[in-house]
Amino acid sequence: MEVILLERVGRLGHMGDVVRVKDGFARNFLLPKGKALRATAENKQKFEGMKGDLEKRNVEQRGDAETVGKSLGGKSFIVLRQASEGGQLYGSVSGRDIAALLNEAGFKSVVRGQVALNAPIKAIGLHQVPIALHPEVEVTVTVNVARSADEAQRIARGEDVLARRGEAEETDAIAPEAFFEKPPEAEGEAGEEAAPSGEEEPKAAKAAKEPKAAKEAKGAKEAKGAKDDKEEKAEKEPKAGKKSRKARDEEE
Repeated sequence: MEVILLERVGRLGHMGDVVRVKDGFARNFLLPKGKALRATAENKQKFEGMKGDLEKRNVEQRGDAETVGKSLGGKSFIVLRQASEGGQLYGSVSGRDIAALLNEAGFKSVVRGQVALNAPIKAIGLHQVPIALHPEVEVTVTVNVARSADEAQRIARGEDVLARRGEAEETDAIAPEAFFEKPPEAEGEAGEEAAPSGEEEPKAAKAAKEPKAAKEAKGAKEAKGAKDDKEEKAEKEPKAGKKSRKARDEEE
């Protein structure tokens, strides 16, 4: 669809330009907002008759926008929202929210359509948001999104609040004992108590490391030695009830 622009529209043209746009964009935005007329022969004649008034109105509106822009441009506004430890918001900050924030700050003329926010803000930090006060006047404000007023001040100073939170968690995770030294006596007692166990440990470890076959051979050897000792002892001791030959002769 061809339309005649009644004011400057970004990326399309200036007042009086005849441009071709998509039907939906013309029907949903340009025509109902009074920014353009259908490019018919009748409307072209109509535009020529109202061109002077349009230019005069445009100059007045631009002057008002410049006045507001001088006091609004470069300002910073704080928005408090709940967020996760990683800084992701539970929700978002929309263009409507920013327009309402500016209205509360005294900039009553700013409307939602003038907040040039491409996508909702979903993270804490500093965000630069353009405000199109007029087709030819645009200023930028800073939106400081934080979880608390104190955090907003730290963000404004340039501190990395996410890094600081991570360091705080690591500090909390350190055991309290790490900050205290052991008394010398306690260390000495601990060393003495550990000594006996240190002597027994190698033997137990050595026994555990011996192969099964070596253990069986060692057990058999010990059993055989015990048997030989028993037999040798039995031979040395005279049997009960038996007397030697010499003793019998003497008795006779």
